[in-house]
Amino acid sequence: MHPPRRALSLAVATALLALAQASHAQPALPPPDATDPIALKLMQGFPPPPDKQVRLANILKYPNARWALHHLRELGPTANIARGPGPGSELQAAPRELDGLPFLDDKGAKTTLANWQKSTYTDGLLVIHQGRVVYERHYVGNQPHVPHVLWSMSKSLTGLLATELIQQGLIDPAAPVTRYLPELAGSAWADATVQQTLDMTTGVLYAEDFANPASGIFQYLIAAGLVPAPPNYPGAKALFDYLPTVQKEGEHGKGFNYKTVDTEVIGWILQRVTGKSFATLMSERIWAPIGAEQDAYVFADPNGTQSTSVGVNATLRDLGRLGETLRQNGHFNGKQVISAATVAELRKGADPEKFKAAGQTMRAGYSYHNHWWLPHDTDGTFEAKGLMGQHIHINPAAQLVVVKLSSHPVPNTAFTHNYDRLAFAALAGALR
Repeated sequence: MHPPRRALSLAVATALLALAQASHAQPALPPPDATDPIALKLMQGFPPPPDKQVRLANILKYPNARWALHHLRELGPTANIARGPGPGSELQAAPRELDGLPFLDDKGAKTTLANWQKSTYTDGLLVIHQGRVVYERHYVGNQPHVPHVLWSMSKSLTGLLATELIQQGLIDPAAPVTRYLPELAGSAWADATVQQTLDMTTGVLYAEDFANPASGIFQYLIAAGLVPAPPNYPGAKALFDYLPTVQKEGEHGKGFNYKTVDTEVIGWILQRVTGKSFATLMSERIWAPIGAEQDAYVFADPNGTQSTSVGVNATLRDLGRLGETLRQNGHFNGKQVISAATVAELRKGADPEKFKAAGQTMRAGYSYHNHWWLPHDTDGTFEAKGLMGQHIHINPAAQLVVVKLSSHPVPNTAFTHNYDRLAFAALAGALR
């Protein structure tokens, strides 16, 4: 049931609509320096002045996100993703001066790596070549030891775990979702397969429409606890209550359509099959084995249900360790952390023809498989992406991993997609 538009509070609706307006092509962007949360004194003072306070209800109001994206656990409930008791794995350094690296931007104008970072509201950038850190920068209060929100890069971590469980025979990708989640027998996923859900080719009555406060994305955000429910809100206020209410629209398997709710279904399956929480699975299967330096964490709804689609927060360097693990076919920290078959499956990609259904023309030639983005280019690159400019870019041919954490005022990564890809290509060209 879709709650009526009037059910949203004025404060929440205003913030969401402001975010939506920023999503349109060629918006008037604020100067990056004018959005620095330190210079603006956001959340400074005990207590901060009312106009400097950041809360879940206003994190979508820019520039509050520039503070919130590396302070999310201070605003709501989270579950810890433990790094384990051992020492952090070594990341050797071989610094290169790359600030002035020249390349042409997406409009054909001359730019540099430093200018690209500033103009795309970068919070942190890590470049690893041949296993060594050649470049690392942190901005606007982001620090090496502080986890930063990943938004939809969380989906790729969930897809990675799912692919590993499939390779181990614990999940059958051809099985109906309801084999594992009978609770969804009356929902959109009643006749969908696990693989269709992993590739987001399900037919679901749901839209990630930031221009419509009554759309599915906002019902999801309220259920996940990331947006406070307005007074007298009639919809679900917890993820396990919300997902069974989502209904079918269209044909499963016909074409790709990006849907956060598909990931939450996959995340539920992971936890049902293993009997372990998402945070525990991440800790045991990835974070501890790669020798992460810092704990990560995942946001939770009011019932403690962990958000497996947008809720993970992690540090720049630990994301670099994960990228290196995947670049090396699952091998890192002296061990086979992830099976080579899992990495091969991720890199295989899906059908680019089905990808066209989403209308993402800037990503022509791409496919989306097991929650990873595949350009099908000559270097065999594959990527994790998240709202507001989060990236893990892996280029096996160039032996390159780039992690970029950002707080861009335009949420959709498609806005800077071509510019970002040109920057990644410039790094590959300079370092290979």
